[in-house]
Amino acid sequence: MQLVILDRDGVINEDSDNYIKSVDEFVPLPGSLAAIARLNRAGYTVAVATNQSGVGRGLFDLATLGAMHDKLTHLLAEEDGRVDRVFYCPHSPDDACNCRKPLPGLMHQIAEHYAVPLTGVPVIGDSLRDLDAARAVGARPLLVKTGKGLRTLAAAEGLDNVPVYADLAATVDDLVAPS
Repeated sequence: MQLVILDRDGVINEDSDNYIKSVDEFVPLPGSLAAIARLNRAGYTVAVATNQSGVGRGLFDLATLGAMHDKLTHLLAEEDGRVDRVFYCPHSPDDACNCRKPLPGLMHQIAEHYAVPLTGVPVIGDSLRDLDAARAVGARPLLVKTGKGLRTLAAAEGLDNVPVYADLAATVDDLVAPS
């Protein structure tokens, strides 16, 4: 199985320091849906691993989160693309869970669900916490400049040997390029 793991906010859709709290605020980044469809056509199973602390903070509920993911599913279908499954952490930072990135709990859930080791699996994110979660399970972290990516790049800490791409589409260009 060829698996790729994507962060959500800032990679697939626009991000906000005030959180994406409603279906209307869930707006795909240009080219991201087509990029996911290209991954599918290239034989990749696409999973999403996303912190959604807005739930734990009381900014939106699980039904709203589900509606956002339904919107993603419908928009991807229009591109002949799909995300196989969304793994999310609904906890706030104060909950001390093990699924909130940078901890590897979501990655372990993905490995268990697909019954595969994540060694070398591409994990595409826009923040250091995405990259650290990938490293914790031996996956291959890839940084995009969208979302919080430019801030992450400007901090330049923890980015040793991490490939950096303009956006998800550019990352996918590299992943599906013939060897």
